[in-house]
Amino acid sequence: MHSVRVRGDPVMAEATARDLVTPEPSRPVAVPFVPPDGMLDVNGQPRRLVARTTERYAAVQALLAEGRSLAAIGRTLRLDHSTVRRFVRAASLDELLVKATGRLSLLDEHKTYLRARWLEGCHDIPQLHRELRERGFTGSVQCLRRYFRAFRPPRQPGRKQQPVSRPRPRPAPKPRRVVRWIMTNPQHLAAADAAELKEIRTACPHLDAAARHVHDFAEMLHHLRGDQLPDWMERVLTDDLPALHSLVSGLRRDFDAVTAGLSTPWSSGQVEGHVTRVKLIKRMAYGRANLDLLRQRVLLGP
Repeated sequence: MHSVRVRGDPVMAEATARDLVTPEPSRPVAVPFVPPDGMLDVNGQPRRLVARTTERYAAVQALLAEGRSLAAIGRTLRLDHSTVRRFVRAASLDELLVKATGRLSLLDEHKTYLRARWLEGCHDIPQLHRELRERGFTGSVQCLRRYFRAFRPPRQPGRKQQPVSRPRPRPAPKPRRVVRWIMTNPQHLAAADAAELKEIRTACPHLDAAARHVHDFAEMLHHLRGDQLPDWMERVLTDDLPALHSLVSGLRRDFDAVTAGLSTPWSSGQVEGHVTRVKLIKRMAYGRANLDLLRQRVLLGP
């Protein structure tokens, strides 16, 4: 199984890179630019000037009803005396709103150009300001910022507005992880790993074929069915899996030994264990133990 693991890694890497492609999420459609009109902005909310005028008018009228003087109202609301007088003399709130929303602006003659540039995809306010300066605009960049502020989505009170983040595509699993799933007995796999492996095998025919051959080889090894080795090698050669083809070539060079290993319960496991033990003893002696000392340690050791 060690050879199968070594040969299987390139197959998994190639299959993962070639077939496991995660589709990119669709991009959100941009909201078209629509200039504000009248009392509401593009989001259906009261414009800032309208909301501020309404709040100030209500506050001035409330203090005036309490008998406050114009100077006292100005100090309380931190407003200029002429502003307080204008709010007091207004016949109604509508009169103030009409004057506020009907004011002339330095941007009035440039709004058509701004709309066209916005629809073209230019949302860089400093760049738009430079273009307007070439057209004779004398206002500041802050004037543009205030104008485009109406097109931002409204914030919910008491909550900080979170930036809209695009969902990240699910990364493809690493080849080593996929190899570990394939080399593990399906009965010992976690439910989540088994489901992901099934999805991967469905999306990748090459990986599915490699996993099928690995499982068949494991069944031969577990149930000692060495007589099925020739049929297994023929099935591997019919698929386009160069890495496993190289494995089959190696098995054919030692065909008798491999067949015996897959057919009998005997193995060289004990011998390999003793070799490992001898190497450990020699390392413990810093490589200076001769054959006599190693023999005594092995025979007298536990």
